[in-house]
Amino acid sequence: MSASTALKPGEPVGAALRDLAAAAVAEARQILTDPARDSTTKVHDIRRALKRWRAFLRMLAPHLGETGQALRFQARDLARRLTVARDAQSAIDAFQDATEACHDLPIALPARSLVTIRSRLDALRVENERNIWTDDIQQGLSDYLTAAAWQVSQWNLDPLTFADLADMLTTTYRRARRCIPRNWNEVDGEDLHELRRRVVEHRYQMELIEPVWPRLGRLWVDETQRLRTRLGKYQDLEMLAAKAGPHQPLAHWRSKLAPIVAHRQADHVQAARRLAIRLFAEPPKVFRRRLEALWDAQADD
Repeated sequence: MSASTALKPGEPVGAALRDLAAAAVAEARQILTDPARDSTTKVHDIRRALKRWRAFLRMLAPHLGETGQALRFQARDLARRLTVARDAQSAIDAFQDATEACHDLPIALPARSLVTIRSRLDALRVENERNIWTDDIQQGLSDYLTAAAWQVSQWNLDPLTFADLADMLTTTYRRARRCIPRNWNEVDGEDLHELRRRVVEHRYQMELIEPVWPRLGRLWVDETQRLRTRLGKYQDLEMLAAKAGPHQPLAHWRSKLAPIVAHRQADHVQAARRLAIRLFAEPPKVFRRRLEALWDAQADD
């Protein structure tokens, strides 16, 4: 977020939100056209930029109507097309995470298996990127971003106040809080995936108020990112386990991969539990009052 587009107490909130939306679209465009990024990096960075953009669109949904919803759904569909290209890299990340965590345990994989599995995953990643990161998907992204930039320029957000923004941020906070498992010992991958989706939205939306809440705002975003990372690593391990399913590339190592996947997932679940309990400890109404009090205090300075 640049200083020129940040929210500033005493200045119009709606105009700043429109500028921030335009900046999010421009960021995605810059990634897409950057000649210095290879295809692996572009897929990763574009997916991340689309997540930030979709979080913004979901937050503004009450004020954008059907056109905003259509933009969000189109961005979702484009992101899903890129997911296959990212799947193998996610499995690689999970494999490295699990094997490093278990290297000194009895369940550790032999060195020869480590090399063979990694080479198969690398080959799969290259194949996926070749099949997915095509001229067609790149043109689709370019067309979408052009249309999104024009639509943002037409948004009338001028009537919005910080109270409206606080309402929207609190809605996302409440949605994430409701996804926290009641029993972390029996939680499944689907529940954690839903929690991660809500945490991602909350993390990107909270970036908006960092200028209002500099130190604590940055700490909040960092802690939310830590929770997102733990939940993401759990999901990556799910992807790795899927690659070892019947008739999959790593099926031969299923029995050896299963223990290290389970061990590392348990670590991530416990870490996520601690982070989630801290981050979402206060009721939504208290969270909202805190936001407005900080905004008012900055405006009075």
